[in-house]
Amino acid sequence: MRLAILLAALASIAVGVSVHAAERQELSIWPNGLPAGAKPLTEAQIEKLKASLTEERIYYVETPSITVYRAPKEIANGCAVVICPGGGYNILAWPKEGLEVAEWFNSIGVTAAVLKYRVPRRDPAAPHVEPLQDAQRALRLVRHNASDWGVDPQRVGILGFSAGGHLTAMTGMHWQKAAYDRIDEADGLSCRPDFMCPIYAAYLGPDYKDYVAELGPLVNVTEKTPPTFMAVTADDTFRGVQAALLFVELKKSKVPAELHIYSKGGHGYGIRPSENPISTWHVRLGDWLTAQGLLNQSVSGK
Repeated sequence: MRLAILLAALASIAVGVSVHAAERQELSIWPNGLPAGAKPLTEAQIEKLKASLTEERIYYVETPSITVYRAPKEIANGCAVVICPGGGYNILAWPKEGLEVAEWFNSIGVTAAVLKYRVPRRDPAAPHVEPLQDAQRALRLVRHNASDWGVDPQRVGILGFSAGGHLTAMTGMHWQKAAYDRIDEADGLSCRPDFMCPIYAAYLGPDYKDYVAELGPLVNVTEKTPPTFMAVTADDTFRGVQAALLFVELKKSKVPAELHIYSKGGHGYGIRPSENPISTWHVRLGDWLTAQGLLNQSVSGK
């Protein structure tokens, strides 16, 4: 199984995974508008941000959505993941930390939903608050559609990069408190991820600081925190140290966890190949998912 995952990962890096366009549907996650209390941007801000749009970066999201990459039927195993691209809660690194990663997940039989959460920051003092609403809702929608998408609702996780890694950690640690009021039957489902993967997570320190060797009060691990996989580099400010401290907290609470700290590679690499060993971190993730039993084929894709 590990060899198969490695070969699939290398193939996806080299040539990508061919997924039929019909399998890549984009669903708005708030059918009746944003939750109460959402902070709007001014028209001037919106026009400026729209003008900055590039193929690599999304600068403005007012209508959050998930873009669903269903795993190919012949290898689908029922596991699913919500992917949160990074970008400092100001932009989304959409292909590099979203779509490309979804294609890799498809190559190992996992259905992926790439979350287009609200950016830029609505509240500079608490930038994760509105994105957390989007993340909780995305997890519930994946479970709500589990039967149609060939997904096991008890094997739905979340993964994110940088700010998206912070959002991943917040989703995995604060799932017991709803971030918004219920709007439909999907919200009757759990928003607890079955696993979480903060990858080079940012903002884990006090006041969202990356330059201190300590964790902030929002990092609240309990015995009910989901099993966790982390990957980061030692030369990425203090993010490697903060990941190590988070690993200690997970261990104290007896939460299954795995941490890979590579010596160099910096920040913001996604799964793109490089001369640094960090570029194969996702192969280690495939091994971990297998070891956790998350890739056991128990649900057939439709």
